[in-house]
Amino acid sequence: MKITSQWLEKRCFVAANEHGNSIVMDGTPASEGLKRGASPMEVLLMGAAGCSSIDVIGALQEQQQDVLDCITTVEGERAETSPRYFTQIHFHFKVVGRNLQPELVAKAVQESADKYCSACATLGKAAKMSYSHEIVIG
Repeated sequence: MKITSQWLEKRCFVAANEHGNSIVMDGTPASEGLKRGASPMEVLLMGAAGCSSIDVIGALQEQQQDVLDCITTVEGERAETSPRYFTQIHFHFKVVGRNLQPELVAKAVQESADKYCSACATLGKAAKMSYSHEIVIG
């Protein structure tokens, strides 16, 4: 895996992977005006949300669950002083579907947290991780 980050202006960068997919990251404080992208720490949480969500959806699809949507909210708390690493991260999965089996949803979330999500395993080395979920009948 290889990522390249290139400076655009001020505190704004564009990062790209080897396949040409890119995102804009902006470290400009909100008090200084318009931000052109998410901060790098926000992107870190976005990656973890995506990684874990892929696991959860994949597991539920393998179990023939009729999932209509999965909305994952991730909240992180950071240390007060530099380096301002994450100290706590909470994932909440809102799984929308028809005839979902609650035990399979719970198992998918737990297995992502404990076994499959590489991003969570990495972040869990520094931060206390927690997970919750809810099921919405769609």
